[in-house]
Amino acid sequence: MRTENIVVIGNGMVGCKFLAAMLQRDTEQRFNLITFCEEPRPAYDRVHLSEYFSGKTAADLTLQPIDWYTDNGITIHLEDKAVEIDREAKIVRSAKGVEVRYHTLVLATGSAPFVPPVPGIEKEGAFVYRTIEDLEGMMEHARAASKAAVIGGGLLGLEAAKATQDLGLESHVVEFASRLMPRQVDEAGGAILKDIIESRGLTVHLNKATTQILGDGKVTGMSFKDGSSLDVDMIVVSAGIRPRDELARECGLEVGPRGGVVVDDKLQTSDPSIYAIGEVALYNNFIYGLVAPGYNMADIVATQITGGQAEFHGADMSTKLKLIGTDVASFGNIETQEPHQDIVLTDPVKGTYKRLITSPDGKQLIGGILIGDADAYGNLLQMTLNQIELPEDPIQLILPAGTGAAPAFGPAALPDSAQICSCENVSKGDLCSAIENGATTLPALKSCTKAGTGCGGCVPLVTNLLNHTLKELGQEVNTDLCEHFSHTRQGLYEIVRATGIDNFDTLLATHGNGGRGCEICKPAVGSILASVHNDKVIAPHNRKLQDSNDRFLANIQKDGTYSVVPRVPGGEITPEKLIVIGEVAKEYGLYTKITGGQRIDLFGAKVNDLPAIWKKLIDAGFESGHAYGKALRTVKSCVGSTWCRFGVQDSTSLAIEVENRYKGIRAPHKIKSAVSGCTRECAEAQSKDFGIIATEKGWNLYLGGNGGMKPRHADLFAADLDKDTLIKYIDRYLMFYIKTADKLTRTSVWLDSLEGGIEHLRQVIIEDSLGICDELDQQMQHLVDTYHCEWKDAIEDPEKLKRFRHFGNSDESDPTIKHSIERDQIRPAKEEELANA
Repeated sequence: MRTENIVVIGNGMVGCKFLAAMLQRDTEQRFNLITFCEEPRPAYDRVHLSEYFSGKTAADLTLQPIDWYTDNGITIHLEDKAVEIDREAKIVRSAKGVEVRYHTLVLATGSAPFVPPVPGIEKEGAFVYRTIEDLEGMMEHARAASKAAVIGGGLLGLEAAKATQDLGLESHVVEFASRLMPRQVDEAGGAILKDIIESRGLTVHLNKATTQILGDGKVTGMSFKDGSSLDVDMIVVSAGIRPRDELARECGLEVGPRGGVVVDDKLQTSDPSIYAIGEVALYNNFIYGLVAPGYNMADIVATQITGGQAEFHGADMSTKLKLIGTDVASFGNIETQEPHQDIVLTDPVKGTYKRLITSPDGKQLIGGILIGDADAYGNLLQMTLNQIELPEDPIQLILPAGTGAAPAFGPAALPDSAQICSCENVSKGDLCSAIENGATTLPALKSCTKAGTGCGGCVPLVTNLLNHTLKELGQEVNTDLCEHFSHTRQGLYEIVRATGIDNFDTLLATHGNGGRGCEICKPAVGSILASVHNDKVIAPHNRKLQDSNDRFLANIQKDGTYSVVPRVPGGEITPEKLIVIGEVAKEYGLYTKITGGQRIDLFGAKVNDLPAIWKKLIDAGFESGHAYGKALRTVKSCVGSTWCRFGVQDSTSLAIEVENRYKGIRAPHKIKSAVSGCTRECAEAQSKDFGIIATEKGWNLYLGGNGGMKPRHADLFAADLDKDTLIKYIDRYLMFYIKTADKLTRTSVWLDSLEGGIEHLRQVIIEDSLGICDELDQQMQHLVDTYHCEWKDAIEDPEKLKRFRHFGNSDESDPTIKHSIERDQIRPAKEEELANA
C-alpha cells in the first residue's frame, strides 16, 4: 500500500529521470509519485531541441508519453506551476490552487535563460531559446524576418544560430568574450572554430557588449559598447542560465551567493526532507549544466529514498557534440594551472584542431580539446578518467587515420568500473554482464542497459566493447552475408562492380564457399546484380534468385492472388488512364484502392491473368510500378504552384521528373520519395527516404526518413538548391546507399548507423571527400539510361509467359480462390464463409 508522497517540482529531463528511477527501485510500491509541470506537455528532450527545426515534432522529442505517467500511477499536474512550499506543514501549493502534502520533496526546477538587462530586450522579435514554445515563436516571427542575431556564442548560442539559418535568415553570432565556446575551448581552438562557423555561412562578432536593442516596439537592430551597430529584425538570447531557485529562497532553504540550492553529498538541502537535483542544485559551489550529471543525481536520490546507499561526489563535465556539422569535444581539465605539457595539431585548411594536455612526464592525460575531428574522443576520455598510461609517442593518438599506426588501445585496457555511458551511468562491467547474459547485439544491449540512448556519444565505444566481449567469450563477430559467402553485402557489391560478374553461379563459384546458395544470399546477390548491371530480374539466369513477388512481378496476397500497381508518376493521371484502370478492374473482377503513395492498387489478380492485365495497362501508357521490388516505389507530390495559392514551386512537375529518373532502380530496400511545393508539407516529404520541399530560392533536400514501425523524420541535407544540383545530390545519395548499405536496410537505418552521420554524407556527396563522386554519377546515369519496364519485358517474351500459370500442364485458374463481396468490391473469403459455402 502506498503510504508516502514523493512530490517532484519540475518535469524536465532530470525530473522525468527521477520518476523513472523511482519506478525501477520502488518494488514494494510504497510511494505515491506526484509531479508539477508548468509547461503544457510532459518532459521532452532539450538536448536535441534544435531538431524541432528540422522536422522533429513535440511527440518525437517527448521522453515519456502521458500514458506512461497514468499507467504507472504517477500524478502529473500539467500547465500548473508550483508557487509555494510550506515546509512546516510539508505542503506544496500550485498556481491553480492544488495543495499536496509531501513526505519527501525533490526540487528539479532546472534553470532559466539569463537575459542580460539590455534596454529594449523586451521588444517584439526578441526570444530566448529554451522551450518548444520559444521555438514556435521564432518560427512564426521568422516568416516576416530576414536577419537574425544570437546573443551568446556558447554551445546553445551556436545551435540557435544554426536554427535561425535553417529558418532562412541571415544569421549572426554576437559573443562578449574573445572566442566562441569560451568554457569548452581555448583561444587557438576558438579561432579554428570561428573559421569553421563562418565557412558555414554565419557571421561571428567577438568582443561585443550589447548596450541597446533598437526599434520602436519591434526589433530593428542592436548597438554595442564600441560604438558599432548591427541591423537585425530578430534576436535570440542565449547568454547562459540561472538556477530556478526562487521557491527555495522563498521557503528559507540555503542558496548560494550566485544562485542555486545548496546540497550535500546526499543531495539534501538545508531541510533533510527536501532534495535538489539537476541545474538547480549547487554542489561544492558548482552548478552542473549537463544532463548526464543530472541523471546521476536523480539515480542517487531515488536510491536513497528507497533505502539504498549512494552519494554524489561531482561529475565529469567532458562533452562531445556536433555544432553546425562540426565535431567539438573537450574532456578532462583544460584549464589546469598545474605544470603540464601540450601536444597540439592544427590544420586550418581542413578545419581541425587537436590539443592533448599531459602530465609533465608525458605519461598521464589531463585533458584535451578536439575540433573538426573528434573520432578519438571516446578513447581519450577513458584514458583520462581511468588514468591509463599514455604510449611512448602520445601524438599518435590524435594523428589523422592513415598517417601513423596509433598505439593499441581498446576496451580490454579499461577497468570494469569505467563509466562508458555517462547519461545513464553504465559501466564497462554492466555492459559486459549484459553481453554475457545474452545481449549480443547493439539494439539488445541498448535496450537492457540504456547505454547509448541518451546523447548517443558513447555508441562507438559501446559497439567496440560489444565486439571485443563477444570475441573474448569465443563468439565470432560474424559479418558474412551467409554461409555461402564470406563477404559482407558491401564487399560483394564491390566484387561485382570490379569484376563485371553478371550472374549468381559465377559469383558463387569464384568468390563463394560452395553449395547452391540460400534464401539470404540469392535475393541479396540478385539485388546487387540489378543495381550494378540493371539486368532483368526474371531473366533465366536470375529467376532462381527471386522471391515470389519478384518472380511474378506482383505482390502475392493472403489468398494466393496478386496485386497489380501501375506507376503513376507524381500522382498525376489523366481521365483516360483512370478509365482504363477502371475497365481492367471491372473486366478481371479486381478490388481497387488508392494507395498512400498516390497510386491505384488492383487486388485479386490470378497469376494466369497477370500478363493480360499488364498488356491492357501498357497499351494505355502505363508501366510497372515496382510495388513488388526493393526499388523506387513512388514520388508523392502536392499540386504546388500550378494550382495552390501557397505553392512557391512546381512540385508536380519535379516529382514526375524525379520518379521517371529513378524508376526501376534496385536497392538494398524499397525507396520512397515526395515533393512538397511549400513548407506546409502536404506531400509529407520529411517522412521519405529522400524528400524535397520547395523554397522561394529553390529546393530543400531531406534524407533518411521513413514511416513504418519506427518512423523517422528525414534530416535536412542541403537548402535552396537549383534543380540540377538537387538531382546530382540525389543521384550520389542513392548510389552511395546502394554501394554501402547492408541487405534489407532502409535508408533511415543506414544513415543512423553511418559513422559521421549526415555530416559525413555531406562530405562524401558535396565535397567528394572519398573521391568517388564521378564514379557515382556514372553509375547512376547507367541505370537511368538502361531502364526497362519489367512487365513489358515479360509479355514480349514467350518463354517468360509460360511461367504465369497456376498449373504447369493447364491454363486453368486456381479453383480454391474464393471471394466475398464487401462495400460493392471483392475481398478474400473468411474461413467461416468458406465453411458455410
